[in-house]
Amino acid sequence: MATIIDTIGGEKPRHPEKQKREDSPILRKPEWIRVKAPVSRGYAATREIVRSKNLHTVCEEAACPNIGECWDKKHATMMIMGDTCTRACAFCNVKTGLPAPLDVNEPGNVADAVAEMGLNHVVITSVDRDDLEDGGADHFAKVVKAIRARAPGTTIEILTPDFLRKDGAAEIVIDSKPDVFNHNLETVPRLYLSIRPGARYYNSMRLLEKVKERDPTMFTKSGIMVGLGETREEVMQVMDDMRSAGVDFITIGQYLQPTRKHAPIDRFVHPDEFKSYETLARAKGFLMVSSSPLTRSSHHAGEDFARLQAARAAKGA
Repeated sequence: MATIIDTIGGEKPRHPEKQKREDSPILRKPEWIRVKAPVSRGYAATREIVRSKNLHTVCEEAACPNIGECWDKKHATMMIMGDTCTRACAFCNVKTGLPAPLDVNEPGNVADAVAEMGLNHVVITSVDRDDLEDGGADHFAKVVKAIRARAPGTTIEILTPDFLRKDGAAEIVIDSKPDVFNHNLETVPRLYLSIRPGARYYNSMRLLEKVKERDPTMFTKSGIMVGLGETREEVMQVMDDMRSAGVDFITIGQYLQPTRKHAPIDRFVHPDEFKSYETLARAKGFLMVSSSPLTRSSHHAGEDFARLQAARAAKGA
C-alpha cells in the first residue's frame, strides 16, 4: 500500500513546514513488513460509516499499514478535533497547519459510529490542538461521555496529546474515566529535538505518571517507534522510565517514513530484535507488551485490552 502523500488534492502541500527539507530516499521495505492493499467488503463498510458521520481516523491520516486488516474487522481509531495538527513532528503524516474550530456535533457523531459498528472496544485519538486553551481536554471528555451514553457496553481507550503547558487539562481527561489512558513517547529522549521538536520527553513521562497518581486503577499505555537511530540501551532506559511512571502496557513498532520530506529510516529492525525487546519488557514488569514491526498503538487494541485485564487479575491473585 502506498504511503507517500506529499500534497492535498495534488496542489497544497500537506506538510508546508517540511517543503524546504532535502529529500530522503524511501527505502524498500523488507519482506516481513509488507501488507496487502485494502480491498475487502468489511473495509468498504467501515469506510462508509466513517464518511457518513463526517469523521476522521488516524488510520487514514497517518497512513497506517494495518488499515486493511483493522477496517475489515470494523476496528477504526477515531481522530477527533479535525484533521489538522498544530505540531510538525518529523515522523508524522497528519496534516500540519491552522485547525478549524471544534465541531460541537463531533462527540455525538463519534458515539453514533461506535454504536453502529457494534464495537466492544474503541480507541479515540486526536491531533495536537495547541491553539486551544485546554488543548482539547474538555472535548475529549465530551466524547468519552457521549460514548458511555450511546454505547455503554463499549470500553474506551484514549490516545492523547501531551497537553504541554495546559494547566489542569490532563485532569479533565483523566476524570472522564476512560478505561485506558494512552500517550505515546514515540522515541528516546536524545532524538526529541529532531523527531518530536514541539514536545518534551519528561513532560510526556510526567503526564503518564499523573494518570496513575490521580486514578491508580486506570490502565496506562505508551509506545515508541524504532528504526530512527536509537540504541538498544536507550530503548531499555525508556522502558525503565515507563515502569517508574507505572505504565502497564508498552508498544514497540517499526518507524515507516511517510514521505521523502519526513525523517529518514535509519534501519529496518529485524523481527528477532522485536522479540528480544518483548522479552526485556516483560522481565521489567509490564502487564502487556506488543512488539513487532507492524505494531501500532491501536492495532488489536480490543484483544489486547482483554489480555491486559486478565494480566492484572492474575497478578493480583
